[in-house]
Amino acid sequence: MASGAPPANRSASSGAGHRREKELTLFDVYVIGLGPMLSSGFFLLPGLAAAITGSSVVLAYFLASLLAIPAALSIAELSTAMPRAGGIYYFLDRSLGPMVGTVGGLGTWLVLILKSAFALVGMGAYLALFMNLPIRTVAIVLTLVFALVNMVGAKHTGGLQRVLVGTVLGFLALFLVQGFVSLLGRPPAAESGFEPFMSLGVEGLVATMGLVFISFAGPLKVASVAEEVHNPDRTIPAAIFLGLLTASLIYVAGVYVMVATIAPEVFHGDLTPFATAGTALFGWLPRPVALALVALPALAGLAASANAGLLAASRYPLAMARDKLVSPVFATVGRFRTPTASILATAAAMVFFIAVLDVLTIAKLASSFLLLVFSIVNLAVIVMRESGLESYDPGFRAPLYPWVHLLGLLVPFLLIAEMGIVPIIFSIGLAAVCLVWYFLYARGRIKRAGALLHWFHRLARRPYEGAELELRGLLKEEGQPTLDPFDEVIGRAFTVDLPSEATFADAARKAAELLSERLPMSAERLATGFTHGIKTGATPVLRCAALPHLRLAEIDSPAMVIMRSVEGMQVAAGDQFTDRTHGEQVHALFFLVSPWPSPGNHLRTLAEIVARVAQENFLSEWLTVPDKRRLKEVILRNERFLSLSLHRSAASSALIGGPLSEIDLPKGSLIALIHRGMAILVPRGDTILREGDRLSIVGDPEAIREISARYGSVQEGQ
Repeated sequence: MASGAPPANRSASSGAGHRREKELTLFDVYVIGLGPMLSSGFFLLPGLAAAITGSSVVLAYFLASLLAIPAALSIAELSTAMPRAGGIYYFLDRSLGPMVGTVGGLGTWLVLILKSAFALVGMGAYLALFMNLPIRTVAIVLTLVFALVNMVGAKHTGGLQRVLVGTVLGFLALFLVQGFVSLLGRPPAAESGFEPFMSLGVEGLVATMGLVFISFAGPLKVASVAEEVHNPDRTIPAAIFLGLLTASLIYVAGVYVMVATIAPEVFHGDLTPFATAGTALFGWLPRPVALALVALPALAGLAASANAGLLAASRYPLAMARDKLVSPVFATVGRFRTPTASILATAAAMVFFIAVLDVLTIAKLASSFLLLVFSIVNLAVIVMRESGLESYDPGFRAPLYPWVHLLGLLVPFLLIAEMGIVPIIFSIGLAAVCLVWYFLYARGRIKRAGALLHWFHRLARRPYEGAELELRGLLKEEGQPTLDPFDEVIGRAFTVDLPSEATFADAARKAAELLSERLPMSAERLATGFTHGIKTGATPVLRCAALPHLRLAEIDSPAMVIMRSVEGMQVAAGDQFTDRTHGEQVHALFFLVSPWPSPGNHLRTLAEIVARVAQENFLSEWLTVPDKRRLKEVILRNERFLSLSLHRSAASSALIGGPLSEIDLPKGSLIALIHRGMAILVPRGDTILREGDRLSIVGDPEAIREISARYGSVQEGQ
């Protein structure tokens, strides 16, 4: 695929300044996904489900796990194509548009909250086996504890998940071994509740499949932390399917043991079926010991679910705030670089639902909307593939397309219909509330369309570039090389040689005019900002360079103008601690403008320029470069930058006459700018390259070497 064009106006959600630390390993992601699946669905729900369908509850769990596979495949594909915080919301927004993204984002946020609340109520039920504690109060206190853990950081959350899930797996293995040893050679039909097999027929079985579907929400939570995953192309699919396989085996075997061990009149409706079965299986131990042996892993599993649920749910307001669908306060991060406001809001909602809903209602409502979301996720993959976006390049592609996805799209609606009128009303009502929020709050704040619009335009043979340009900005953070944001800013910068008589005011005015062509900002405002910065001491002036810079809320991507004054320019810089000014002779000016929400990348860009300017050889190289366009080479490391001229008589002739989207550049590289005569073009997929064009290419050293070997190191000025 081509890697040519960077987004001309990248959305805030994809900006580099928002990228979170990639600190979650395969095991971290595995336990984040598995923890929620080995929780309330296993320790709390089987008895409630058996009350509906009888002993066929085992079959209901097995079939539900199979029906989760299409959504798991789709989530794995979308997560490797767009590894961003917000998971399902981000996928639906970028594929089906902001309106559907709002429904999916707010709805999934509530689903995760409901599931976490379900787990915390389950913890209260198991704790009640040991002491007389108010279940709801305990659940609320635990919510606050897990919120604090999540605010410390995802890495610490992953560490806690390892301990909790490891504990659960160890005890579950012991439970299953003891269960099958005890049942070996014993006719289960004579001593357990296997008859009748389906107490309410096929309808009851299907309704139960819908109820227990919430047990397989693990892939949803993996997608929510995709932005924080190391090497997502390999880690995310492996974690999703290892987790789903582990959970499916444990559910089928474990629920079978429960059905075979507990009498129907006890099992049906039991809120602690794992403890009931465990104390019977370990009857050879003193009852307090046997109870502790099964209650402790249940508590650990429920805690893992609540912890992972809060972690995953809190990423939805974060991602939606970045895209202006909810208040920007949810995009802020605290001292531990975690979305504090989003975590607190999620915890508050969990407390509310714990206080007002009963256990079965929570399970039904969570499952119904999860089914709806999983259905739409399959539609999202279909839209992305059919949209023709060349930049849609997932590291994992789901097999058996489109048949598996069509199955995953349609079957959930059958399950919802069999679950009863309340889940149906809830799903419709929640979707309606989300739509009202979108039209009243978000619609006027965004100017973005999803890949669905691209698909329609493709059918009409009129390509829409917005979604493709944003996806180009997402390629590729792990598994495939990514471009350094600093290199990209320099690669796309304007370059200017100033006349000898130019003053700083002249330079600021010229820089503002150039930047206003690319940014939604007037030249007057930019020039005023640069001038104010130099007067107040906010502009670094050191050695031979000045770095006027601004951060603005109205822009979505950084831009820069690089200027050279061979004769030198006197700059009167103010002192921010006194009223005095001091004059400095400068030969280099770097006018940088960055989005307001990305201070990290803004400061890093300034710091890298300062580090380069401080080197002994900088000034001599800066003043002796014959062509202003090669000033970028002085700033960038040579191995990460290439200026390539297109000539009929050179190897680069192969690039002439074709659209940029058809150029097969190595991954980890992009064409930052096209110099055509006196004009500077921002590349687009449909840009046709011409003879005489000069391409500014940035990328990883290996990619730059490959391009140089393929097309020749024909540099500008030669």
